[in-house]
Amino acid sequence: MTILIVDDSESQRFLLTSILAGAGYPDVVNVASAREALALLRTASPPNDSKRGLAAPGIELILMDLAMPEMNGVEACRQINTPDNVLDIPVIMVTASTEMEDLQAAFEAGALDYITKPVNGVELRARLRSALRLKQEMERRKEREQALLETTRQLAEANAQLERLSASDGLTGLANRRHFDIRLEREWKRALRVETSLALILLDVDFFKRYNDTYGHQSGDDCLKRVASVLAGAAQRSDDLAARYGGEEFALILPNTNLPGALHVAEQLRTSVEALRLPHSASQASAWVTLSLGVAAMIPTLDSTPAELFTLADQALYRAKQEGRNRVQAPTPGWQPTS
Repeated sequence: MTILIVDDSESQRFLLTSILAGAGYPDVVNVASAREALALLRTASPPNDSKRGLAAPGIELILMDLAMPEMNGVEACRQINTPDNVLDIPVIMVTASTEMEDLQAAFEAGALDYITKPVNGVELRARLRSALRLKQEMERRKEREQALLETTRQLAEANAQLERLSASDGLTGLANRRHFDIRLEREWKRALRVETSLALILLDVDFFKRYNDTYGHQSGDDCLKRVASVLAGAAQRSDDLAARYGGEEFALILPNTNLPGALHVAEQLRTSVEALRLPHSASQASAWVTLSLGVAAMIPTLDSTPAELFTLADQALYRAKQEGRNRVQAPTPGWQPTS
């Protein structure tokens, strides 16, 4: 541990050094002015330190004369304790003045304690011990605070990860059904508020059970991942949501999108998946893996619900399957599924 003495009086510096040596503090640095002290503290900063200001590795305490020429102890203490500095060293003022205004100014500048001249060795040692105990307690408190901040950060990170996991499908990484339901309700309310169209695309991988039976479940999982990647690429806007609704069923929520726009997106999805050229020898629709897609769009009203939009898209998907699959279908008024 090193103590820094700042005093323009050589005899005073010698006296303080002797008292400190006798008290078991032999590591002492002496400077004759506040400017020298500030320069010493600055040069003690690590050269690669990204923070500007003061740092003094090893210096645990400063004994500072209150009345010095050029820059007094109060101003020096104020500079040591500016927010820009990284220094956290207790300062004890050494003063011949007992004027309350001088002492108040010193404390306001950041001084921890003071001792009057002529310095009494017993009193100085007692104040040193008190100051160092306080510094150690402050350091322990900061360590606890840092540990608490780190624990809080890790907890927030874990909670965010849990939230992401609870909202995503484990196989494809898309939103899961729970998150889809929440977002559909939210986007419906927003579309109702701003009176814009909300579109929904529901899609199935054609003859996927046969695909699993033919190529195995591992290949089936890989197929779903490839389809999901295409679907995720179609959700280009921040408010779009691609989701795995269940099994080989997927969904895409498109806010502020009318029916022609949604049909265009759906057709791009269909052609993009077919272009993957994933062999499907058991399909009756194509030699490759294909999609059937149902598309619907509505401008919500107070008398309508998200369930109505979902039903329209689901009916369109059902018709796409009945009419041969590997196609995009929009709702058709009056259409009824055949048995």
